[in-house]
Amino acid sequence: MKCRHCAALLEEVLIDLGHQPASNAYLKAAELDGIEVLAPLKTFVCNECWLVQLPAHHACDELFTADYAYFSSVSKSWVAHAERYVAAMIARFGLGKDDWVVEVASNDGYLLQFVAGAGIACTGIEPTASTAAAARVRGIESIERFFGVELAQELVASRGHASLTAANNVLAHVPDINDFVAGFATLLAPEGVATFEFPHLLRLVEGCQFDTIYHEHYSYLSLLAVTRIFASQGLRVFDVEEIATHGGSLRVFAARAGASHATTPEVARVLDEEVAAGMTSIDFYRTLGARALAIKLDLVEFLITQKRRGRRVAAYGAAAKGSTLLNYAGVHADLIDFVCDAAQSKQGLFLPGSHVPILPPEALRQQKPDYVLILPWNLRQEILSDHSYVQEWGGHFVVAVPKLEIL
Repeated sequence: MKCRHCAALLEEVLIDLGHQPASNAYLKAAELDGIEVLAPLKTFVCNECWLVQLPAHHACDELFTADYAYFSSVSKSWVAHAERYVAAMIARFGLGKDDWVVEVASNDGYLLQFVAGAGIACTGIEPTASTAAAARVRGIESIERFFGVELAQELVASRGHASLTAANNVLAHVPDINDFVAGFATLLAPEGVATFEFPHLLRLVEGCQFDTIYHEHYSYLSLLAVTRIFASQGLRVFDVEEIATHGGSLRVFAARAGASHATTPEVARVLDEEVAAGMTSIDFYRTLGARALAIKLDLVEFLITQKRRGRRVAAYGAAAKGSTLLNYAGVHADLIDFVCDAAQSKQGLFLPGSHVPILPPEALRQQKPDYVLILPWNLRQEILSDHSYVQEWGGHFVVAVPKLEIL
């Protein structure tokens, strides 16, 4: 296998999580006795450009299908994050009615609704029909295509150049990362700005966030790798912010190579932090597997102990990271009775691989489990706040990553 950016031969393994189904390939009841497609969830480290990556075992259109079940607006904290982002970008770059904002992976319009509300023209690029349709209900123009140079050229020919492009949690989701990035260099106005948010690989390794590895994430990103990839495709990183989302993410600001935006000291600071942490040495990446195994063993031991004691364990959040964790640990519906999720698109289905049934949040009050395992630990505070009533019957919340903790 060769690196998807620089074509160097890949030999170093970050972590092997076994063979797993696509994390968002939820099952209907009639499909439970069928055959599930499993593929290796083994990530590799490129010694040349330090891009961590998963082989493209699935094509994009196999993972991001018309009935895609992830709707960004389900998370109140994520919508609030998007609203703050829009306000900050309008203020910083002076956006107004003469500008055009494009979001790639715009989902259900969770972010662009605030752009439109400010009276600024905007367009969403969203390949999944289910979420694009939801965005249109909000009045957001949505183009159902995968983004790259070809689509960018079509947009420039028909609409002109964009003043701002947003790409939140999508840079990791593209198999051809070079073409994807080059599309932004094509679409941007000469002084336009592209922002990208993605989980920071440094935090993933430091925090043992191995459950954020799944087939939909083809790449795992450091600023070291991103600046090199961007430069190769005509973009220059001029600023970066560290943000708390998804266990620690980066918001990268980029522009065309010749744009006048001054490079802030934050770029050098984050790059220096990555180098100091050892991210240009393969030894940095070799610790993750053993730490993930310890988390797996602690979780399985906890679940078996509760089962032997006659206590019931449920989970909350039918998230992709939950599928990775449960399948890596070999946990099925015999150890976790059900998982609750607020997204109606998931309710009544079953988690891939583990076959844990997905129920609406009301099931917690109805069935009163002794423990509730929070699978999307990045939404821990939101879930604890919304469902504090679990304490009424003596129930407890639990997280498994980065360590098993009864809350």
